[in-house]
Amino acid sequence: MKPWPYPIWLAHRGAGKLAPENTLAAFRLGAGFGFRAFECDVKLSRDGEAFLLHDDTLERTTSGLGSPNNVDWADLARLDAGGWHSAPFAAEPLPTLTRIAAFCQANGCALNIEIKPCPGVERLTGEVAAREAARLWAGAALPPLLSSFSPEALEGARNAAPALPRALLLDTLWDGWAEATVALGVVAVITNWRVMDAALIERLHASGWRALVYTVNDAAVAERLIAEGIDGIITDAVNELGPSC
Repeated sequence: MKPWPYPIWLAHRGAGKLAPENTLAAFRLGAGFGFRAFECDVKLSRDGEAFLLHDDTLERTTSGLGSPNNVDWADLARLDAGGWHSAPFAAEPLPTLTRIAAFCQANGCALNIEIKPCPGVERLTGEVAAREAARLWAGAALPPLLSSFSPEALEGARNAAPALPRALLLDTLWDGWAEATVALGVVAVITNWRVMDAALIERLHASGWRALVYTVNDAAVAERLIAEGIDGIITDAVNELGPSC
């Protein structure tokens, strides 16, 4: 396998649960704990802006309502994406992928972009996210790693920006996952940590794929996985695990 350029520790959605997820405030906090690699979720607005949000609806983490896929970016940009978490983060806006790219490159940080499409726009979201990532990181020494649970989104990403590295996300080892991994031309597989063990790590490495896991918040689990040869660990516990420890 080629040398793996990404840090082993990645801060989940910026700073785990210590800040409003998928916001620039969360990235700043995660960086304050020493993290130099992050994971985030990217969706599309109705008018095609790539921005950070996890859910298929706006209610849980913003002051908005309904599907973000039905709202133009100008309206999404006015939402409060921090007040739900705690008062100090009130009025924190949703960030565009452009803003996150600027933060990461200014601070020498790596990024795992999870392509998180709303239902019905899987391929389009993969295409736009990958095209934007290729533009924003053009000439950068370390490009972002694009990942998704959606094979269709990864197909779109592959077609739009074939040079960018991709990873298949798996919550379970569903029938045909290995064949899909080959067909999608990915460089890594990212699983729920409960699925990953020494045998799977060995199998992935033997096939030329890197092995990463989400979301590890227990030191004993992390130590076991590191001993078994894991290549990346996504964590919420940025104040307890990883670079600052």
